[in-house]
This record gives sequence, C-alpha cells and structure tokens, in this order.
Amino acid sequence: MPRTPDDVVIGPLDLSARVDEALAVQAIAFGLGAEEVAVRRQIVLRHMNYPGARALGATTVDGRLAGFVYGMPNDRTHWWSTVVEPYLRAQGYDDWLDSSFVITELHVHPAYQNRGIGRGLITAITDAAAQPRSILSAIDTDSPARGLYHSLGYVDLARRVVFPSAPKPYAVMGAPLPLRRR
Repeated sequence: MPRTPDDVVIGPLDLSARVDEALAVQAIAFGLGAEEVAVRRQIVLRHMNYPGARALGATTVDGRLAGFVYGMPNDRTHWWSTVVEPYLRAQGYDDWLDSSFVITELHVHPAYQNRGIGRGLITAITDAAAQPRSILSAIDTDSPARGLYHSLGYVDLARRVVFPSAPKPYAVMGAPLPLRRR
C-alpha cells in the first residue's frame, strides 16, 4: 500500500460501509450542507453497486479517513454521461465517453491537503483501470484541484458544463492512462 509523507496509507476502501465518514470529508472539503450530503449518500450507495465501481481511501495511522476517491467504467446510460454528452459532442469529444474510467469523486480533508494525498489516490485508482483513459468533471475555475488534474495530464474536453441544481459550471477533463507522473 502506498504511503504518503504523513504516513497516511492509501488502499482499498469499503465505501458502502464507510459512506458517512467519506461524505463528512466531502462535506468539509466541498462545503456541503446536511441536505446535500443526504442526497449524495444515496447516490454513492447506488454507484457502488455498478459493475467495476471501486474506491480507495487515505487512512491515518489511527484509522480516520483523510481522503477518498471512487470511480467506475463509464456507461453512456448513467446520468452524468447523459448530461455531459451534448457538451462533449459539440467539441468533438463524445468518443471519450467510451472506454473511459470515470473519477466520480475525489476529496481530501482540508487538514491533509497539499501533501500529495489527492495525487496518490487518483493515480492509484487509475493505475488499476482496464480502460485506456480517464474522464472527470471539476468546477470550472482556476483551482488547486484543476491544477492537480492538469499536472496529471488531464486536458479540458468541454467547459461551462451546467449540471441541474449545481450553482457553478463545470469542466469535463480527460487524460490517457496511465496518468503523467512528475
């Protein structure tokens, strides 16, 4: 299991069993309220039943979750794909919805950010993917998260993507696998 500089161990995560702990990390990292967490809880539990869905966690020496990532092989019938497909098609990139591993969520508790944990999580989960490329969506701003994705080789496939009920537009990004290393 990979270790980070803070002795946080990255390894398999039973996300269904630890969904509340993971969503607590996401709520702090992403600024979510209780209502949004309740909605996302049901989504995460449904996602973990999809074929090929996998999760990794970054766990502290005392067993707390410092961060997590999960994803799955993309399926054009999934909600996310149906929303992003017109944006990708308009840019000539809708083929990225095929043979791609989707990073559904990646979050690191703010107390553990900027220590390589997010990089370790995303590279570990994509290194095990059977697909030749990865796609994800991120809020369409100049953020540390987008900087991380760019450093790993992700490029913008579509910008200003609007998800229903999301207050800000997103960018859809894609990268060939394996991800670029420093």
